[in-house]
Amino acid sequence: MHIISDMEGVSGIVKPEQTDGANPMFMDARKLYTEEINAAVRGSKAAGATEIVVMDCHGAGGAWTFNSLIPEDLDAACEWVVQEEWTGYTAFLEEGCDAALFVGMHAMAGARFGNMNHTVSGRDYQRLWFNGTEVGETGINAALCGTWSCPVLLVTGDRASCDEATALLGAGLTTVAVKQGLGARSARMIPPARARELIEDGARRALSDLTAVAPYDPGSPCEIKVEFKRTEPVDRLRFHPGVERLDGRTIRVRADRWWDAWKLFFFET
Repeated sequence: MHIISDMEGVSGIVKPEQTDGANPMFMDARKLYTEEINAAVRGSKAAGATEIVVMDCHGAGGAWTFNSLIPEDLDAACEWVVQEEWTGYTAFLEEGCDAALFVGMHAMAGARFGNMNHTVSGRDYQRLWFNGTEVGETGINAALCGTWSCPVLLVTGDRASCDEATALLGAGLTTVAVKQGLGARSARMIPPARARELIEDGARRALSDLTAVAPYDPGSPCEIKVEFKRTEPVDRLRFHPGVERLDGRTIRVRADRWWDAWKLFFFET
């Protein structure tokens, strides 16, 4: 079982400062984050999972990036990964993984009621499409899992992220909304203790049917289009083989598979 986690969709975390490793508020947010991960681990265990690997996907800045959970507080039934770059760890998926659970997700950039909505880097990315379908980070993580035929069965986060995930992955997806975004920096939240109970139950229910959601495949061949907020990223990426510049802020890449298209531009060379 693969638990892929992010911080912005956690109950009690509502301001960007809480997700920034350089801010004093980050320390309390790490505790909230770790406990929602633990809830998903407990639910996975209750459903019969025998191997659980957590992958922290929150970029908190500096050495905190993909390293935001609290190891000492992590449930002993799992292992966890600190990766160098987001989407860079694929070994567990390649070995064969029955399902993925996404914890603490946030909505894509521009989502009206998405608390702390953004896509990849809120500083750089404006919009992202896979074969004409606009996606956020849930879509990216789902496509990564789908590359190795691993279905996503649970998504937790704010209501906007849950709705986004259901629209992309289908009605068979189990979702747990732990807060309702009111704006980018505000939300009405379920208290953390109850949010964890809901996540634990959601994980257990989601894993009761491993066929409820098909592995996500954006399609083959796959076209990825990215609109950036500024021209500088495109100035740099235009030198990557396979990258086509469409205008000042937009690029396009194409390949037979999503993973091959993603690698054309996402990882720095």
